[in-house]
Amino acid sequence: MGNPIRIGNREDLIFILSEASTLEHMVMCEYLFAAFSLKRGTGEGLTSDQLKAVTKWERVISDVATQEMLHLSLVNNMLTAIGAAPYFGRPNFPHPSNYFPPSIQLVLLPFGEEALRQFLYLERPDGMAIEGVPGWEAIGALPEKERGTGIVPEQQYFSTIGNLYRGIEQGFSTLVKKYGEKRVFIGGSEAQATSEYFGWPKLTPVTDLKTATEAVEAIVTEGEGARGDWTNAHFGKFLGILNEYMEMKKQNADFAPARSVVPAYVRPPNDAEAQITDPLTGGVGDLFNATYGVVLTVLSRFFTRGDATTEELRKLSDAAVQLMTNIIKPLGVLLTTLPVGHHLPGITAGPSFEMYRRPYLLPRHEEARLILYERLTELSDDAARLTSSPSAPKELRMIEATLRELAIFLS
Repeated sequence: MGNPIRIGNREDLIFILSEASTLEHMVMCEYLFAAFSLKRGTGEGLTSDQLKAVTKWERVISDVATQEMLHLSLVNNMLTAIGAAPYFGRPNFPHPSNYFPPSIQLVLLPFGEEALRQFLYLERPDGMAIEGVPGWEAIGALPEKERGTGIVPEQQYFSTIGNLYRGIEQGFSTLVKKYGEKRVFIGGSEAQATSEYFGWPKLTPVTDLKTATEAVEAIVTEGEGARGDWTNAHFGKFLGILNEYMEMKKQNADFAPARSVVPAYVRPPNDAEAQITDPLTGGVGDLFNATYGVVLTVLSRFFTRGDATTEELRKLSDAAVQLMTNIIKPLGVLLTTLPVGHHLPGITAGPSFEMYRRPYLLPRHEEARLILYERLTELSDDAARLTSSPSAPKELRMIEATLRELAIFLS
């Protein structure tokens, strides 16, 4: 079992929930990257039987990524329930190794054995050891961190995602015993995401210890399984894909279900592997990251609410779903077909999910409406500019039109 997570006050709980939000956010990006990298047709060297398997794997991984979005929403419900602001921050990829405990390492990888083994490592049930994950430290027993005075929150080691959430569950119980339920859950449910807006039946408001525990249980059950039964959880789904993939590789060593994708950067950090030099690819990469920033702004506005009406909340939730489904996904898939540059022949780009040093909160309705309209119009204009290139893929015209429609929809 993992090290115990110690939560003694509200600041501790806000800090640990923010770390959980960061983790869910980064895991979601990792799964989306792998799903985007998969080939889409027999014209890419797949047989019809291979394509059938690859299509199924893409659907399963995408579904798991969607569930990570649900988990991210539940964590933010927990944050707002105790009076804190929503949190969608995270470090940029490549992930700095010292941000999380040594056993939690996140990287963007195309679909393959290495990626699947990393997924299994992340989603493994608490206490389960998994060997054969390149570049990952052995799980083992993590060292106890020396605790300070307890007046400021401190990073704590957790061995698995489940270990982290069991600590959060215990933290809620500790605070309720210390302060009483009414004093802990001061945020109310009106500033939370629910199935009414996003359609997930498990997306319920957190208003007391019972609903907080249920939210934690929903996250852990979908990831590692219901306390020992992981067959239908994320862990079991990834294990099934890995077994199928390894069997198909055994039958045909040349089987390559994914494109030759790397996470590529227009303006790379010092330790990035690939810099985009192809102008069209660079433009599409920037458009992806800019749209991703709008998604975070829309979600932050939804959770902050302030003076938002029910109609605006409905528009925000609909826009977030449309941006992910009709812009982020097609742009992500498109990037994996575009060349990084002449310096990397045969290698295609993958989305970097780059974030920028800027606030994503828009607390007031009128300003939010104007800023979102302005930004989405800028993005649609940028997509139109990209379509003027002789080599521009046809998908960009649909993306341009959708961005313009969303700008009007939110105005």
